[in-house]
Amino acid sequence: KLTGLPLQPAITPELVQGRVHLKCSYSPRSPEPPVQYRVLWSRLSSAGRREQLRQETTPQPFSHVEVDGANLRLGDTVFCTVTAFRRGTPEQQSLPEDSKGFYAGIKFLPESLEIAEDGKEHVLTVLSTVPIACPGQEDSCRITLQLSTEDLGKRSQAPGPPDIALSACQVDLLPGPCSGSSCAAATVAVTAVTDFAQDGNRRSRLRARPAAPRDVLWRAYTPGDVQVTVRDLPTGNCYSFTDPHIITFDGWRYDSYKIGTFLLCRSDSRPFEVHVRQWDCGGHRSATACNCGVAAR
Repeated sequence: KLTGLPLQPAITPELVQGRVHLKCSYSPRSPEPPVQYRVLWSRLSSAGRREQLRQETTPQPFSHVEVDGANLRLGDTVFCTVTAFRRGTPEQQSLPEDSKGFYAGIKFLPESLEIAEDGKEHVLTVLSTVPIACPGQEDSCRITLQLSTEDLGKRSQAPGPPDIALSACQVDLLPGPCSGSSCAAATVAVTAVTDFAQDGNRRSRLRARPAAPRDVLWRAYTPGDVQVTVRDLPTGNCYSFTDPHIITFDGWRYDSYKIGTFLLCRSDSRPFEVHVRQWDCGGHRSATACNCGVAAR
């Protein structure tokens, strides 16, 4: 009768006496629930295999394991596997059920970005899946993440200067109640740098590193990077040259022989404009003007 018992184990983070723990809960729906559970905690190794952390037998419908920085560290993906049986008849047991993998550490939402060189801001959420704990330092409790970017270039090119810009150089994760898989969150805006170059799509990465954390748990942790793909957009060109011949963005051509200061172009969507100053350069024979100064904002 135990083989079809749905236990549905799930892992949630919580603080126990100021220390970070993971809690595996399971909810049998049998009218006569079994009184014993065998809970196996494991984590994913770097080779992608499950490594056993600990095992216990308990009558409680939950089990805890501490993220202590030694056996279980930030950056680990953790599972709990639960088997139910009745006391005195351990041979009559349910099929073991796995929880979903729980990643303990920093996550980014979305996990990757594809943006264009159009000046638009894209919001990236940085969140901690575990509680922020600072025993004895509650007044100034926070985890500060230092943000940096690196341009990976195209596969055939060496890395160059950053291709993305951030709205902040650091964000603070403050302690608070956990909701779902988020125990603390902050946001940063990411914008593609408009470089006016036909350089194809480029890849960058965004890094977040804990800045001088007091907690040893965070001191040994390096969060994963976020990959940002910047989609190249064609660049518009306009010209004003010699006496002066003008070619507009959409290809119209005309001449301007006036003397004075003029608005050459202005954007309706962003604070950008170009002024040009034209002086008489034709002498007495002809009325001709030439560019002698330019100002851009």
